[in-house]
Amino acid sequence: MKLVSVFRPLPCAALLMAGVMAFSPAAHAEPERPVIAVTGTGQASAAPDMAMVSFSVVTQEKEARAALSGNNAAMAKVLEAMKAQGIEPRDLQTSGFAINPQYVYPQNKEGENHPPQLVGYQVANTLSVRVRQIDKLGEILDQAVTLGVNQGGGIQFSIDKPEALQEEARKAAVADAMAKARTLAQAAGITLGKVVDLREQAGRMEPVPMMARAMAKDMAAEAVPVAAGESSVTVNVDMQFEIVN
Repeated sequence: MKLVSVFRPLPCAALLMAGVMAFSPAAHAEPERPVIAVTGTGQASAAPDMAMVSFSVVTQEKEARAALSGNNAAMAKVLEAMKAQGIEPRDLQTSGFAINPQYVYPQNKEGENHPPQLVGYQVANTLSVRVRQIDKLGEILDQAVTLGVNQGGGIQFSIDKPEALQEEARKAAVADAMAKARTLAQAAGITLGKVVDLREQAGRMEPVPMMARAMAKDMAAEAVPVAAGESSVTVNVDMQFEIVN
């Protein structure tokens, strides 16, 4: 006696119902609770304790070799002076070097241009110096110019270890967000619940143009006057609070 299995397809309606039961969300899923979402901003400032200075020695001669030799000699003196001021080798970096031919473009009496004429070569060597003693900055700038620096002078102030400022700014940002949430809740006549989400946005450090800290009293009289001002850290946080009622 042979056993024969018989396959009977389910009706389309049954298949459709099975699919709905398999993929639909739970019938008794809890609805999302309403929240108040706010953004808080905190800032902390302090006097900078470090400066990055960029300056160049530029020389020009008829021959490239002569221009380079003169430039090398001047830059060597500048480097020696920086080290004598207590600048460590790790804080001295050559950030640019270029040799460029110099041309003139003569004109005749009718104003027509003649072919350009090579008149010499210019060599530029740029040095970036990280100064960790702000009170010496003016003296360093003055001495660098005396020894041959004749171009540049860009200065950027910063804080060597900003972790403490960042922590202070974070606390201020959270406090600001909580204050905003309480104000909104009071205005809307609702009650705040627990914090359900807290995220920090990318912080940033930025200089504040202030004349709060000028040249130190013990700085040489011939030194360049320097105003370091302040540097600040800004932190933004996004917070969400449950609405109790």
